[in-house]
Amino acid sequence: MTGKVNETLDGSEALWRTVLAGSQMLFVAFGALVLMPLLTGMDPSVALFTAGLGTLLFQFVTKRQVPVFLASSFAFIAPIIYSTSTWGMPATMGALFCAGLVYMLLALAVKVRGVGFLHRLLPPVVVGPVIMVIGLGLAPVAVNMAMGKAGDGSIELFPYIDSMIVSMSALATTLLVATLGKGIFRLLPIMAGVIVGYLMANFFGMVDYQIVADAAFLAVPAFVLPELNWQAILFMIPVAIAPAVEHVGDVLAIGHVTGKDYIKKPGLHRTLFGDGLATSAAALFGGPPNTTYSEVTGAVMLTRSFNPMIMIWAAVFAILLAFVAKFGILLQTIPSPVMGGILILLFGSIAAVGLNTLIKARVDLAEQRNLVIVATTLVFGIGGMVVGQGEFSMQGVSLCGVVAILLNLFLPGHKPMADDLHEEQEMVDDLIEHTK
Repeated sequence: MTGKVNETLDGSEALWRTVLAGSQMLFVAFGALVLMPLLTGMDPSVALFTAGLGTLLFQFVTKRQVPVFLASSFAFIAPIIYSTSTWGMPATMGALFCAGLVYMLLALAVKVRGVGFLHRLLPPVVVGPVIMVIGLGLAPVAVNMAMGKAGDGSIELFPYIDSMIVSMSALATTLLVATLGKGIFRLLPIMAGVIVGYLMANFFGMVDYQIVADAAFLAVPAFVLPELNWQAILFMIPVAIAPAVEHVGDVLAIGHVTGKDYIKKPGLHRTLFGDGLATSAAALFGGPPNTTYSEVTGAVMLTRSFNPMIMIWAAVFAILLAFVAKFGILLQTIPSPVMGGILILLFGSIAAVGLNTLIKARVDLAEQRNLVIVATTLVFGIGGMVVGQGEFSMQGVSLCGVVAILLNLFLPGHKPMADDLHEEQEMVDDLIEHTK
């Protein structure tokens, strides 16, 4: 009898440890999770809900074998901002739903053709410059917000001097925590930057708490139903290229941490399909596209929490927190200079990851073929090239992705990548260091 009681107590203690570990994982992911919807005009409460939902779907597809948490992807920030201002939020959600379907089709191709298919289609000379465009294309938005202006620089929201003090405080804090932080605190640079920047913004009177006081304590998040707009869909689908390769890096990285080969079991086709399903499901509710989080991978390595059930509890906490309306409204009071300061580092880091992709893969830019692909892709993206008119026009990251793939496929001298993904592990591991 005593043995049964002790066994029950041990089981309860193990459960509570798992639950607490789940709350810790959500805490690690939280800063990046809510920053992305705040930048793109989405509801952070919806982002919390869809992050939890997406993680649960991913764990179901992968049979609870991979300890990862899915949440807002930074790779889609620029396309979402443009798509929302051009076609509206419902049309953007419909386009993101279709982007998730691209993930699923790629998963099917990996299942049929093998894991080497993805790297033959998307080698570093294609992925590197596309990721650089994602970061560099957003640089003016970060700078404008840091100076107290709207993202497009059209209006001044806060005084210049006050904004610079606030944004540089947030940036300095993020830099210091990222480089000098120890243990789990090193995984929280964005959250630390937001907290310090928010306190400074309060000092300068930038925060209005009246909307928080007026909000209900509990409420259903402001879900947005998607609409199908072919122009928005054609614009958004190619954007899925870079995050798809990023996903491979995520899977390899978490496998390296846990000592397991997730490419074989549950299989890259399952993890990629789960990622796509999570993105499409998020779009059905008006949430940002999902991706696996490197911050959480770092926390798994630090805490040795390899049990996927921990991520399920993190997902449950995210869903519950989404219904606390006052909390979601409080997040929306974060002034733009705070986010602008952090984004200077974040967008620059994304561009650096793209550059490092080329370096790690030893892409020789003295070779004319490689130089042509990288140069053309960068100028098309940063210069704002538009191809086509009306509903059949493409620009930005989507255009860059298509151009880079076509140049790589049709220019002479193409050498396919090796089928063995483990030979490329150093290259793809760095894709997830800062890109979200």
